[in-house]
Amino acid sequence: MKKITLFLMMACGHLAYASPALSAKETAAAADLAKSNGCLSCHAMDEKIVGPAYSKIAAKYSDDKDAAASLAQSIRNGSSGKWGRIPMPAHGNMNQEDINLLARWVLTIKGK
Repeated sequence: MKKITLFLMMACGHLAYASPALSAKETAAAADLAKSNGCLSCHAMDEKIVGPAYSKIAAKYSDDKDAAASLAQSIRNGSSGKWGRIPMPAHGNMNQEDINLLARWVLTIKGK
């Protein structure tokens, strides 16, 4: 329960730094998707857990106009070698609309 509360506090704190590309409703929905689909087991806003921090992903792809599509593909199909030796598992059970929202949301996360 502490992890969920901490994440929600961090997510709300990052709303001020989020790109205007997502509405507050979309941002909240994406944060809920990340929580309910196990994304937070491997990722955090500003620190590496198993996978990279969301802020690091957003920074890496900040100049890539196709970043949202690329991230969506990685979420759906999984990936390996982009961030080290540990592969990201596929999330093919998620619908494409949710995957696209998650990918767009990750790109809005700014580091502290």
